[in-house]
Amino acid sequence: MVVIVVSGPPGSGKTTQAKMIAEKLGLRYHSAGSIFRAIAKERGMSLEELSILAARDPSIDIEIDRKSYEEAIKGNVVLDGHLTAWIVKDVADIKILVTAPLKVRVKRIALRDNKSVIEALKETIVREYMQYKRFIEYYGIDPTDYRIFDIVVNTENLGPNETFRVIMECIEKILKH
Repeated sequence: MVVIVVSGPPGSGKTTQAKMIAEKLGLRYHSAGSIFRAIAKERGMSLEELSILAARDPSIDIEIDRKSYEEAIKGNVVLDGHLTAWIVKDVADIKILVTAPLKVRVKRIALRDNKSVIEALKETIVREYMQYKRFIEYYGIDPTDYRIFDIVVNTENLGPNETFRVIMECIEKILKH
């Protein structure tokens, strides 16, 4: 049984990489971000609005974390989420961080979500600030501390397939040991 977690800020490529890893290794896939987006849609809120609400209501994060941890315990899964690596660190075999500069991530988000770059920038800044605040307040976790990760990849100058090759090479070496 293997548990791999891919974390990173919005637009870094974590979901793309997590899905590719799961497919390549024949593992299940679980996304904390999908749960967060589903909650926002269910409540008729934007991600920015739900992020602001979640800063006051810890039950949202607790539910997402609980579901992620349950999936990790089942094993044979690739999980993705901003905070997921810290939540499942005790049961994860490999923890991966994908990252990229804000300007790169905002362009990706605008393209992915069919928004203007300005709108994506505003939402991303608010969302990241609110997440950072929650991570510190609720968990005492500094999401800029990368020491828990086995693999850290800056995706700024790498396409999805190039990033995947780098990550898979590392995963294969780690799993052999």
